Amino acid sequence: MNAQHVDGVLVQWGERLFYPSNRIVKPLPTPRLDTLVQPKAAVIRQRIEAIVGRAPQVIVKVAGGGQGMSAIAAHFRYISMNGQLDIEDDRGVVRNGEDAVHDLVDQWRFGGSLIKNTGHRREALNLMLSMPAGTDAELLKKAVREFAQVELAGHRYVMVLHEHQANPHVHLSVRAEAISGQRLRPYMKHLNRWRETFAEKLRGWGIEADATRQAIRGENRAHEPLWRARDREAGVLRVHPSAPTAGPGTSRRRADAMLSWAHILKALSASEAASDRELARRVGSFIRDSSTFKEATHRRIGPEVSAPQDRTAARVNDRLEGRPGPGLDRG
Repeated sequence: MNAQHVDGVLVQWGERLFYPSNRIVKPLPTPRLDTLVQPKAAVIRQRIEAIVGRAPQVIVKVAGGGQGMSAIAAHFRYISMNGQLDIEDDRGVVRNGEDAVHDLVDQWRFGGSLIKNTGHRREALNLMLSMPAGTDAELLKKAVREFAQVELAGHRYVMVLHEHQANPHVHLSVRAEAISGQRLRPYMKHLNRWRETFAEKLRGWGIEADATRQAIRGENRAHEPLWRARDREAGVLRVHPSAPTAGPGTSRRRADAMLSWAHILKALSASEAASDRELARRVGSFIRDSSTFKEATHRRIGPEVSAPQDRTAARVNDRLEGRPGPGLDRG
């Protein structure tokens, strides 16, 4: 397979894998007319390298938010250790001490619609942005600062670096109401974008980081809700948590991701470039080691395969074993 054809396949299936809003795989572009194919393919190769190389995954958590100024003030005191740690606001002003915390509370209380001590709507959003142990804490803070300037523009926010625990992380508290009066209502699409932006800012400071969904990485882990983890640690969890199960949407996303990997693997394996074939070898190992692939192949009993990710696993396994694999080219 020549380089132009390989690039075309990588762009088609790489965009479907990494940018899931593109649900339809278009026909191969004509390389001589589409000058963007080669640079797009280079970006896809970089994403593949990061994933199969297991670059550290960024963590962006939404850890609740205050419904009144009393709760917001308590969070300010908690993240700053009662003013012992530096608090940086959206203007870049860095302060510490109890007086600084009191001033911030007054600024938030009166800076816009009045925030009463108690209320029934969320007036602040508490985020935590984290990286594994060993990450340069100061560079992490710089990346979070750039993240906030992009994603939280128009909102008041404060950030505090914590480097005294195992993983360095930054607490970021955001006022829900923007200067314009619009309110911040994050959804899953926002969280995915926030992770991607955070990873981009980290890479800009030379920190290896990636932000890909579990389905892309072939992982099946289900994270425990924060409220349940806190209640369990406090010894007040009364209901025994049941093992989470994947719904049809999750199964389809896993199947789509595995199918995209199958096409990418096929193209790289047939490439004339030795570097692509080496990347194909690493992609194959990555797929074999993924929990999605292992669980799907383990569930296969005889020729009948029911779940979509199981059917796709069978086709990917054919590719890994060097067999053509029926229906692979049909997607």
